[in-house]
Amino acid sequence: MDIKENYTAIKNQLPADVQLVAVSKTHPVEAVQEVYDLGQKVFGENKVQELMEKHPLLPQDIQWHLIGHLQTNKVKYIAPFIDTIQSVDSEKLLAEISKEAGKCSRTVKVLLQVKIAAEESKFGLEIQDAKTLFQQYIDGEFPNVEIKGLMGMATFTDDEDQIKREFLILKQLFDELNQLKSLETLSMGMSDDFPTAIECGANSVRVGSAIFGRRDYSK
Repeated sequence: MDIKENYTAIKNQLPADVQLVAVSKTHPVEAVQEVYDLGQKVFGENKVQELMEKHPLLPQDIQWHLIGHLQTNKVKYIAPFIDTIQSVDSEKLLAEISKEAGKCSRTVKVLLQVKIAAEESKFGLEIQDAKTLFQQYIDGEFPNVEIKGLMGMATFTDDEDQIKREFLILKQLFDELNQLKSLETLSMGMSDDFPTAIECGANSVRVGSAIFGRRDYSK
């Protein structure tokens, strides 16, 4: 497994207008640095604790994205430096991000995570709740956040038609909200399904194992 070859192969598959979020969760600082040295500046982490450990050890111009489920009581730890929180799945969380960002005199970029998968285990807002939250944002609530777009995860299945249907649901919602206030980012697709996501309109993909390899937890 060669990280450089993997990274180059992924980059060669992505259209120029599609952002790559290199998902570095569970992988060591050295691996992140290697990918950074290849020109990658945007990295995604799932857990606040791991992000807190890595952040001071790596270049400070990295744009960190929190892509995992975020508890409100942990927002304060990442508010001073996080670039984007992709996993906003409740009004309570959005309000907390705005509050903590305000304390740091910052505006934090966020994506609303929408539940499009059939699996119960997936987090995310119901579509109507996402619409309501976005309208509250337009009306001036949450002054220290900037909703840049939407994020979603498809069902973990080999049924490509189902994956496409789920991605297209999110694309439709993105287009609808974009009419109300301009959005930039539609984050869909991971290592196994990012080509399908791009086909369905994604302009940001979250790729981890296809770059870093599968993590060996026995080490």
